[in-house]
Amino acid sequence: MEIRKNVEDDGVIFMSVKEKSEADHADAGDVTILAIESSCDETAAAVVRNGREVMSNIISSQIALHTIYGGVVPEIASRKHVEKINGCIRAALSEAKLTLSDIDAVAVTYGPGLVGALLVGVSEAKAIAFATGKPLIGVHHIEGHISANFIENKDLKPPFICLVVSGGHSHLVVVRDYGEYEIIGQTRDDAAGEAFDKVARAIGLGYPGGPKIDKAAREGNPDAYTFPQAKIPDAEYDFSFSGLKSAVLNLINQAKMQGIELNQADIAASFQRAVVEVLAGHAVKACREYGFDSLAIAGGVASNSALRELCEKECAKNGIRFFRPSPVLCTDNAAMIGAAAYYEYKKGVRFGLDMNAMPNLPLGDRERRFHAGQR
Repeated sequence: MEIRKNVEDDGVIFMSVKEKSEADHADAGDVTILAIESSCDETAAAVVRNGREVMSNIISSQIALHTIYGGVVPEIASRKHVEKINGCIRAALSEAKLTLSDIDAVAVTYGPGLVGALLVGVSEAKAIAFATGKPLIGVHHIEGHISANFIENKDLKPPFICLVVSGGHSHLVVVRDYGEYEIIGQTRDDAAGEAFDKVARAIGLGYPGGPKIDKAAREGNPDAYTFPQAKIPDAEYDFSFSGLKSAVLNLINQAKMQGIELNQADIAASFQRAVVEVLAGHAVKACREYGFDSLAIAGGVASNSALRELCEKECAKNGIRFFRPSPVLCTDNAAMIGAAAYYEYKKGVRFGLDMNAMPNLPLGDRERRFHAGQR
């Protein structure tokens, strides 16, 4: 896999991921999809063939822009999507050495996410579908994250358990088939990534919190502080990170009042340990109790080194196969949307030009088919 980075004058990072294909030309039965992702603060476009072959994957990141404000500003994100989306699509087609006439379908994230940001991608995809007469496929953002695992793990097939952890989501999902999901656990309050951001800000690391805490934790002692790991009595697979976050904030406030100096790296390591032990523990337990021999992780927090190491260790102890995407495929990207869209396309799912952005779109086969106009 070939990864290139190029920094523009305005600080926006373009990342390109291209997987080489042994064949120079597609077979007659191949399905090539142009995919678009704009649910939060990455503008992305990709060309994906047959759900698992990434011909191009362009990501325009806004991290540098939003770092100034300590988090994503929705209106700014939407405006930047408008500026970057056409360039991302042109770059994706160029790197794949294709034109719109070579594309079989257009896919786009239509929820959940920031409504203004989603609308940019949805409007672009609808315009391309209308102009070219190509089928339009709406993809659930979380379904995209789950499907990122199919790109690099060619032998991964449903059913399996997937732990989806990001800034906005913490879900434990049974993947029964392509496009068929059952959520067996989710956060009751803060998502794991949200807790990382808030704690990073509190201890002076800044935004984005996830990678900064991950880096700082490598220099810290995870046993330095004992933080709570919430258990939900009536829902054993649910998560709760609000109490953990509050415990960190209380420690910091008490130290300030008593004039005690705290070790930033130790707090980061102890907090991170409390988060990843709950995440990995729930996921491995679900695999054992549901009888699955495969666990996958997905989402931005899935690139956390401590989580990946703990999941790998616990899976090895329990005879469970462990799958995780490369870090570049854990972040929001369009390749994962193209991967998910392929299986929708094969099932005959098509969306009309009346498709709209749905910021609170639920994950599930019934809801997806309802919004696609299928009953």
